[in-house]
Amino acid sequence: MRILHTSDWHIGRTFHGHSTLEPLRGVLEPLAAQVREHDVDVVIVAGDVFDSGTPAAACYTLLSDTLRSLADTGAEVIVTSGNHDSAARLGFQAGLLRDGIHVLTDPAAVGTPITVYDAHGPVHFYGIPFLEPALLRHVWPGARSQAGVLAHAMDLVRADLSGRADSAGAPGAAVRSVAIAHCFAAGVEPTPHLERDIQQGGLDVVPLATFDGVDYMALGHIHGRQQLAPHIRYAGAPLHYAFGEGDKPRGSWLVELDATGFAGAHWLDLPVPRRVVTLRGAFEDLLAGPAFAEAEDAWVCVEYTDTLPQPDPLRRLQQRFAYCAKVVHAPAHVREGDGRTYVERVRAARSDAELVEAFLGHVRGGEGANDVERDLLRAVLDDRIRAEALA
Repeated sequence: MRILHTSDWHIGRTFHGHSTLEPLRGVLEPLAAQVREHDVDVVIVAGDVFDSGTPAAACYTLLSDTLRSLADTGAEVIVTSGNHDSAARLGFQAGLLRDGIHVLTDPAAVGTPITVYDAHGPVHFYGIPFLEPALLRHVWPGARSQAGVLAHAMDLVRADLSGRADSAGAPGAAVRSVAIAHCFAAGVEPTPHLERDIQQGGLDVVPLATFDGVDYMALGHIHGRQQLAPHIRYAGAPLHYAFGEGDKPRGSWLVELDATGFAGAHWLDLPVPRRVVTLRGAFEDLLAGPAFAEAEDAWVCVEYTDTLPQPDPLRRLQQRFAYCAKVVHAPAHVREGDGRTYVERVRAARSDAELVEAFLGHVRGGEGANDVERDLLRAVLDDRIRAEALA
C-alpha cells in the first residue's frame, strides 16, 4: 500500500498581508498529479486544513476542489482537524461527502478506524483530531494536557487493534495500522514564532513512546519535514508561510506498507511558487549590489546593517525587490551605552545642541549626530536665536 502524508495546508493564511490562496492552489494541483503518478492508495492530511476557525467562502472552494481532485485519482482521502481548524465547521459536512473522502473531527470516534484493503489485506487508519484537554476532561478522566489526551487516544487505538488481532485467529499475523495526530512530539524542532503554541510550560510535549503499536505515525503541526523515527514523521506545510521557513523543502512523504508493516518512505518535492529569502547587508549594497540580483523575483525580508536607520526603507527596496515584504534595521555594530538614562542625559545637557544630541543618542542606540547633521542643527538653532532676538 502506498500512502501520501501531507499536512498543514493552512488554507486562507496571508503572507505579510498577501493572499496565499492562488499560490496554494498552484501547489495542491501538482499534489493530486503526484497521487496519480505514484499510484497512491491513501492520502492523509494531518490537520490544520484551514488557517482559521472561520474561513472565508473561497477557502471552502479550494478545499472542495482539492479533495475532489484527490478522490478522482481513485485514492482514499483521510483528513483530520488541527488546532487552527474549527472541528465543527470542518466536519459539519462529513456525512455528505462522496465515498472515498473521510473528514475525522470527532474525538469520540478515535478508536474506530477507516479500513482500506490492498493485496495483503486490511490496513486500519486511525484519525486523531486535535484534542483540547479542557473539552475532554469530563469524558476522559485524567486528560489534563496534550500529552495526556494523546496517550488516552493511542490507548483506544491499541485496544481496537488488539481486538482485531484476537478476532483474526492467526497468532503472529500482522494487523497493519496507521495513526494520524496533530501535536508537538518529543524531539521536534519548531519554526520560531510560527506554529501556534499548544504546549503549557513544556508539559504537553508528547513522548514518542506514546505512538507505540502502529506501523506508521503521520504527524501534523510542525511546518518543516522531520523524521523522529523511521515510522514517525512530520510532512510540514506545502507552502512557505514565514521567512523562517525559507530553507525548508516543501512536499510530502510517500510511505509504503508491505505485508508485515512499514516498508519505507521517501520524499516527494512540491513546486515552490515564489522563493522566500532573507537578505542581510548594507543598505546601498542591497539597493544596487549584484550579489543580491537572484532575489529580485523572490519574497524578501531585508535586514540592513547600517548604523543609522534609513528613511522610507520599504518603498526604496521595493523598487528593486518587488516582493519585499519585511524590513528590519539590524545594525552590524551597536554602541554600548554609558549607563545613563535618557532623563539623566537631558538633565546633563548644557545647550540646545547637547539636548538634541542626547535625544539622537537615545533613539539611535547611542549614535549621535554626524558632521553633516551637526552643521544643519547648528544652522537651525542659530536661525532660532536670531528670530527670538528680533521678536
